[in-house]
Amino acid sequence: MLRSNTRGAASTPILPQALQLVLALVSLGLCLVSGTSVAQSYPNRTVKMVVPLTTGSGADIAGRVVAKSLTETWKQSVIIENRPGAGGLIGTGVVVNSEPDGYTLLVQSASYAANPAIYKKLPYDPLKSIVDVAILGQTPYVMITSIDGPYQSIRDLVIAAKSKPGEITFASAGVGSSSHLAAEYFNQVMGIKLIHVPYKGSPEAIQDTMSGRTAFYMAPLDTAIGQLRGGKLRALGVTSKTRNAAAPDAPSIAEQGYPNFEIGLWFGVWAPAGTPTAVVNKINQSINQAMQDPEVKTAYEAKGIKATPMSPAEFAKFVRDEMAKYQKIAKEAAIEPQ
Repeated sequence: MLRSNTRGAASTPILPQALQLVLALVSLGLCLVSGTSVAQSYPNRTVKMVVPLTTGSGADIAGRVVAKSLTETWKQSVIIENRPGAGGLIGTGVVVNSEPDGYTLLVQSASYAANPAIYKKLPYDPLKSIVDVAILGQTPYVMITSIDGPYQSIRDLVIAAKSKPGEITFASAGVGSSSHLAAEYFNQVMGIKLIHVPYKGSPEAIQDTMSGRTAFYMAPLDTAIGQLRGGKLRALGVTSKTRNAAAPDAPSIAEQGYPNFEIGLWFGVWAPAGTPTAVVNKINQSINQAMQDPEVKTAYEAKGIKATPMSPAEFAKFVRDEMAKYQKIAKEAAIEPQ
């Protein structure tokens, strides 16, 4: 009798453990079924893409092109809402604090990766509060200057800057914006010191550079292409290793005697943390599919944007690598975090 009781006591925990395993498997299965079901019905209402930058910015342009394609694919409206301010933090905060259901997304530029290097404390955790969904595309910057200005080439600008250190100004789309850090990278490579003049966004920076109030602006190519083609601006150089087909007359900075110079701009989509993985994957797949849409290809080519599809995991790694790059640039530029 004692032996029987001992065996019974020893075997008692086995049943609860087995039940726990079964329940866990059932729960997992229900979650998978639920996630799949949610993804299958997504989207069943309007999807809002928040652009934390001004209308006409690079991210705004790329976002609108893709939003139009997604509207046609999903048979649901995909709208763009511009919420500029504080280097993109205001609009990003709107997305971070929204319901994690895939109906409020963030469309931002490389500034998303630059912000952690510029701000002492962000109102969100870029690694935990938000999910990397998809990349929309990549484009070079084009260093623009006034058509009537004194600089005909990169060499002219560098010579002038070295002869007058700390006197020549350059524009940016805001403190800590990707255009700001791209210009700082240029200054570091060239060994020059310039005065930074931040603006509210690309349209304002382009306007003042066009009028000659600033020496140059490292503009996203897609935002300045119209003025370049219209002969209203001079392109000192594009930041890709080779020329861009959208602006074939603009030489690369690399070909002007700086073969190792290269830095690019990119645009992406994010969702609030907690958004179902199945929904994130569906958005990613739909965006990557949009890259094959003839209308998207044509619009991208006209603006100098290159489609470079990635999975969510690939995009997440890409973003983190970009964060490390911008932190290095900001540190070398001695930019004090705000």
